[in-house]
Amino acid sequence: MAGFIDAAVQDIDNRLKELHEEEQKLTAARVALTGTVKRGPGRPPRTESATPAPARRGARRPGRPRGRRGGNTRSNQALELVRSQPGITIPQIAESLKIEPNYLYRVMPTLTSAGLVKRDGQGWHAVAAESAAK
Repeated sequence: MAGFIDAAVQDIDNRLKELHEEEQKLTAARVALTGTVKRGPGRPPRTESATPAPARRGARRPGRPRGRRGGNTRSNQALELVRSQPGITIPQIAESLKIEPNYLYRVMPTLTSAGLVKRDGQGWHAVAAESAAK
């Protein structure tokens, strides 16, 4: 029985090899006649009638639940937490906002450069309004 299966598999492999060689010959003949190669599976060629929509600022990309909020919402939320809890750390802020801390490691230096917060050790403190205006 095992010999029969091995022979059948060998016959199939031989036939596939013959078919592959025939496909290559036919493809070469097609290219010689038409000058183009038939596309295989994958992304279909772009049609002339499919014109892309003009790019708009703030346009939603497919698959995204919503566009960017704008207005530095996370920055504002982080600033409010620093104001209400002086000395709060980035992991604590992240936990309160239910976001990853790595995002805040980008947001907090921006708030520092804007003169809204300052770092003291591991904690963050709001800068007084009068000293921020100077």
